[in-house]
Amino acid sequence: MDDVTLPPHPPTTPHGEPVPDARSAAVAAADPHVLATDALANLRDVGGRTTSDGRTVRRGVAFRSAELRAPAVADDPVVARLGVRTVVDLRTSAERAAAPDVLPAGATGVHADVVAAAPDAPAADLGEILQRPQEAQRVLAALDPPAAMRRTYVGLVTSDAGRAGYATLVRRFLDSAAGPVLYHCTAGKDRTGWATTVLLLATGVEEEQVREEYLAVNPAVRAMYAPFLQQFADVGGDPDLLVPLLEVREEYLDAALGAVTERFGSFGGYLRDGLGLRDDEVATLRDVLLD
Repeated sequence: MDDVTLPPHPPTTPHGEPVPDARSAAVAAADPHVLATDALANLRDVGGRTTSDGRTVRRGVAFRSAELRAPAVADDPVVARLGVRTVVDLRTSAERAAAPDVLPAGATGVHADVVAAAPDAPAADLGEILQRPQEAQRVLAALDPPAAMRRTYVGLVTSDAGRAGYATLVRRFLDSAAGPVLYHCTAGKDRTGWATTVLLLATGVEEEQVREEYLAVNPAVRAMYAPFLQQFADVGGDPDLLVPLLEVREEYLDAALGAVTERFGSFGGYLRDGLGLRDDEVATLRDVLLD
């Protein structure tokens, strides 16, 4: 992908855990997909949504989250209860090197880089740039963050890395020994958001509910990055310039769905010609994910 925007790693405590969110219990009570734990940010069960033919996505099979960087992930009771067998990491090699996954007990890691960004890709070093607010404002103005995010989403659909990476993720669900599966990127919002969109649309979940799930991560993401935005403001930067990079928006998802139609004709065409899935594999995916 020639134009990729990667978010900085979310702030953590000195022990590596996500910055605590005082609203997490209230958010979990309001959103039944939220799994609240201090060890892992933006952890959600993808199950529970209904399909157009009246079936329900099975709970306890597919989980999504932010990066697994805290040592506490290894023995966190909330994570342990999920029984995760496979963790699919959608991040780049550079991101993995900076914050390696801490795997839950008994889980195997799989790398499925859906971006394959060049080391000098735009905003790949955003965290470092933001320590210099004047330079950051110049870079962000030139980048046009919303437009860059839309291009990034198109690349998730059309690039060789995106198609290969998401095919790898989907096929983990087809392996009976691999589940339950937890997949993640850095903040668990963009690359992970498109992964969730693919899984839900493939099972026949209505687009309205797919969009609801996509946007539902914003409270957790905003809480994760609130200290980061404050730090940027403290050194003289304008936090509003960063917001388009640190949240999900319908226009980003629209860009990806538009690329599906333009490049592959339909979502079924994307599964077949983009991800290389056979009809029987799609049918198996539905059987695995649906009650």
